[in-house]
Amino acid sequence: MTDLALDLFRLNNRMLAAGDRLVADIGLTSARWQVLGTIVAAEQPQPVAWLARNMGANRQNVQRIVNDLANDGLVVFAPNPHHRRASLVLLTDTGKKAFEAAMRLQAPWFNELAKGLRAKDIETTRSVIVAVRTKLESYDA
Repeated sequence: MTDLALDLFRLNNRMLAAGDRLVADIGLTSARWQVLGTIVAAEQPQPVAWLARNMGANRQNVQRIVNDLANDGLVVFAPNPHHRRASLVLLTDTGKKAFEAAMRLQAPWFNELAKGLRAKDIETTRSVIVAVRTKLESYDA
């Protein structure tokens, strides 16, 4: 398990660095891209704390990234009818275009990464990762 964790850390670092290079020309980083993707995946507008929870990330780090995205016009804050101090984060048209541009770059990159890998092996790897993540999440509950 230790070797798996260390390999996952190394993989995560390499994925983030490669993702940063991939989306640099459209003004994103892997972190910004990930936050935009979490906003897109949400069924309804969410406050930063919920976005952070969905990402499994620290709220303060996500807040900093969301503030940067807002300064660049990719997201805006809207009043939250359920909580006065926790504004909702909304994607702007510019943010949506940036996310879509990143996803267009991502598809051929992932296709290249997947070459030579069997779909069954990818599915098995994902199921192990999800199982470990679920166990870790249960510790936080």
